[in-house]
Amino acid sequence: MISNPSLVDLVLSFPRSELREGLRHLKTSLQDSFELNVDVNVKVTWAIKGSYMSDLETFRSETRAWLEANCPEEMCLPMKDETDAVWGGRNATFKNDAQKSWLNAMAAKGWTVPEWPTEYGGGGLSKDEAKVLKEEMRAIKARSPLMSFGIWMLGPALLKYGNEDQKLKYLPQIARGEIRWAQGYSEPNAGSDLAALMTKCEDQGDHYLVNGQKVWTSYADQADWIFVLVRTDFKAKKHEGISFVLVDMDQPGVTTKPIKLISGKSPFCETFFDDARCEKDNLVGEMNKGWTIAKYLLTHEREMIGGSGASAGALRPMGDIAVQQLGLNEQGQLDDPVLRVDVARAEIDGLAFMSTMERVTDEAKAGHGVGANSSMLKYYGTELNKRRFELMMDSGGHDALAWDGEGDVARHWLRTKANSIEGGTSEVQLNIISKRILGLPTS
Repeated sequence: MISNPSLVDLVLSFPRSELREGLRHLKTSLQDSFELNVDVNVKVTWAIKGSYMSDLETFRSETRAWLEANCPEEMCLPMKDETDAVWGGRNATFKNDAQKSWLNAMAAKGWTVPEWPTEYGGGGLSKDEAKVLKEEMRAIKARSPLMSFGIWMLGPALLKYGNEDQKLKYLPQIARGEIRWAQGYSEPNAGSDLAALMTKCEDQGDHYLVNGQKVWTSYADQADWIFVLVRTDFKAKKHEGISFVLVDMDQPGVTTKPIKLISGKSPFCETFFDDARCEKDNLVGEMNKGWTIAKYLLTHEREMIGGSGASAGALRPMGDIAVQQLGLNEQGQLDDPVLRVDVARAEIDGLAFMSTMERVTDEAKAGHGVGANSSMLKYYGTELNKRRFELMMDSGGHDALAWDGEGDVARHWLRTKANSIEGGTSEVQLNIISKRILGLPTS
């Protein structure tokens, strides 16, 4: 049996950079080779935990200092409109120098995608370190440096299903904001029943040709590339004849047509493929196995849409907005008791939702996957976002009905109605929740 002092001496002999990994190997080998008493086991466990927590606190201090030194003041102000968001791409536009410097600084650190491996442009952070980064950014109200379907949807799919060449080619460009992606999923006759899609992809020897139409392709008119679900086998069952391909949109065979919404804006498009060329090395995964990738990506899309309900970062607290519009009474409370209760309830629900998102994320990173939880996040997050803008309309009164001008609340309020449709309707999400989370009978 090894004595406690010799074990402690051995623990302390590890270089700091190797301490955590060394302790894990030490604990495993000791248990395999010796009769280890409880006291020694506890000491090793606490040594591991203590070192890890110490490292996290050091990382937090370093991160806080770096953010203070590198995040421009403008990037800590609430976003007022869409021009305050940076989407990157070949033709990226920046509202001011602060946006560009913030993106460049974060991309250089790999912190636009903090948990991606460093070889793919990421920060290589652990899930706990990434959580610390998120908390420190939230503490100073720092905006996300980059909005990206490549980060939220395609990136995770490539990390899981892409080959090494595809990862090395596309992921660093996504991380640096050099390429902007659109999503080619829904079709005029394939919405909730996505597997009914009919856009075809035909083998032409050294390349593929894509023909068909996609609809509700968000920001396709501003995108550089599009990831597309295509039918490659019309004889197979509908779920089995689908492939996942990447198509360059800068070619004569791809055209887009914006769809004007009730809000007066056009984030959505129709996208048409007429003998659009797709190189063979842009087939992701196996031919006719794209449905598996599509389902995996959908879970990330629903998380992304659901995240719109989280009151964090760039979103201004609802209470502040209401106070600005209505003022305070003599007791220092919002001068509308009914609205005061509604705002408090929405803010509390927002905090609870953020905690739930963190829990689901931690469970996924621990190997449990997201699965049907993405439907729960998507449903509640979109409903929460709709409530938020309803309250903004209530707070603003007649002024909130203004169609143009600073704030543009009415347009945003109308836009939130689409949240419960895109990425799978709320009715579809409730069906998934009832069956796969609650285990309710189908009839």
